[in-house]
Amino acid sequence: MRKTALCMSVFALLVLLTPLAGLSLLPRGESSPKSSSGADSQASSPWPESDPASSQPAAQTAARPEGDTVCLWDEGQGQLLELSPLEYMVGAVASEMPVAWPDEALRAQGIASHSYLLYQGMQGGAEANNGGWITVNSSLRQGYMTPEVMASYWGDAYEENLARLQEVLAPVEHTLLTWEDEPAAACYHAISCGVTEASQNVWSEALPYLQGVDSPLDLTSPDYEAQVVYSATELKALLEEAGLGGDLSGDCSGWMGPITYTPAGYVDTMEWGGAALKGTDIRGALGLRSACFSVSLEGEDFTFTTRGYGHGVGMSQYGAKAMALTGKSYGEILETYYPGTALKEEE
Repeated sequence: MRKTALCMSVFALLVLLTPLAGLSLLPRGESSPKSSSGADSQASSPWPESDPASSQPAAQTAARPEGDTVCLWDEGQGQLLELSPLEYMVGAVASEMPVAWPDEALRAQGIASHSYLLYQGMQGGAEANNGGWITVNSSLRQGYMTPEVMASYWGDAYEENLARLQEVLAPVEHTLLTWEDEPAAACYHAISCGVTEASQNVWSEALPYLQGVDSPLDLTSPDYEAQVVYSATELKALLEEAGLGGDLSGDCSGWMGPITYTPAGYVDTMEWGGAALKGTDIRGALGLRSACFSVSLEGEDFTFTTRGYGHGVGMSQYGAKAMALTGKSYGEILETYYPGTALKEEE
């Protein structure tokens, strides 16, 4: 498959982390409502390997998890992990953001991850995740990294990186992002298109604090825009494999039809072969980095230009970093991306 990536420069201090929060392995660095998702010394890609967000926030409610222990199902290790909130936050942030990022961005990520985890626990997540409130894969650095994985990943920098995350996150170990006094579904993603997306445009539930906000600093990201090229044959095969598309026969110049957009600028629907497809479905079928995309055709090659990275709902991780660099606190970052929520200390 022929893919051409443009504007994929690796952030100077970035590294590949793991995602968490809702996860269905999408492009990288997002958290969505279900299961999950370094510094210079970390990996080669700036964003997590999972797309913390492909599932949606569950609508039913359950009793709030009790005690000072959180539970994860580690798919990679095939075991249930019972951790303190700080242990979880350290492993989650290690999988989501480079350790060299600003303290306030790391704290915002830690609080978002912890709050999301508790939200999932209240939605009966244990029933669907082998006793864990979410599913992670520490072996793939998706959603959480165990100390053993961190040591293997960071090498000689392990002790230093671990100590940094513990010091940064310890003051907010019991700080939660809440909506109506309960943990919020604090979804996140790598980079927005400049405006974050409303939850109902990606999943089914419209949550009042996930209705989209301006995130203009995302446009300064080196990874903001990218391109991927598919031949007509490749494109047809991928759409058909996903059960999408209408009549993709004959001259490929007639395959594309009208496009509609969500208020945030993501593709709502686009016609292919006469069938109107959801932008999120197209993104999934073609492995696009974002549902904010445009398409051009040259000969029999379709070029998709994407803007942003991830599902676009909730906190932009790059936006959090950029805001922290301007002097914003973790509270201001979270208030920006989850309007109407409140920070609350666990009792």
